[in-house]
Amino acid sequence: MKIGDRIRELRKSRKMTLVELSQNSGVQLATLSRIENLKMTGTLDSHINIAKALGVNLSELYKDIGVEEKTIDVQSQDSRSEVFLHSDKAAYEMLTNKVLEKKMMPILLKIEPQGKTQQEQNNLGTEKFIFCLEGKIEAVIDNKSSILSKNATLYFDASLPHYFKNLGKTKALAICVITPPAL
Repeated sequence: MKIGDRIRELRKSRKMTLVELSQNSGVQLATLSRIENLKMTGTLDSHINIAKALGVNLSELYKDIGVEEKTIDVQSQDSRSEVFLHSDKAAYEMLTNKVLEKKMMPILLKIEPQGKTQQEQNNLGTEKFIFCLEGKIEAVIDNKSSILSKNATLYFDASLPHYFKNLGKTKALAICVITPPAL
């Protein structure tokens, strides 16, 4: 559970409105709203004031905070629906859901013969890992070319301009992992 969820739970169990909690705690209404909507966590001082206004001690406010359930996310091929087309001959297929809640984004890169992706340049700090499953892929990163055949891997700074091209006569497939997730 996150702190915002806990505050909302305690506030509602006391039949208190957000306005009343703001008045009783001295914490700005907008700040309380952001905390409850998980946009921010707040400060220790604000937590102390919120706890007092809710009639609980700080340890009660923090009860079960940070104890998040470990998730296992299994997707069958049929359940994957998010596909991002680069062109009529290249596409990314998302291999998991809720990617913005994760620390990495696994995708399946599919490139038809003679196809290529559009050039990309991700935010600073973004990294990509490519594992070639089938075919022959040319990776052009910062105007430098690398050829990937089956089972070859590539790891690079994705803030550099890059694109991928199928050099073979059959469909090329690769697993691509991006961290942090970038759409």
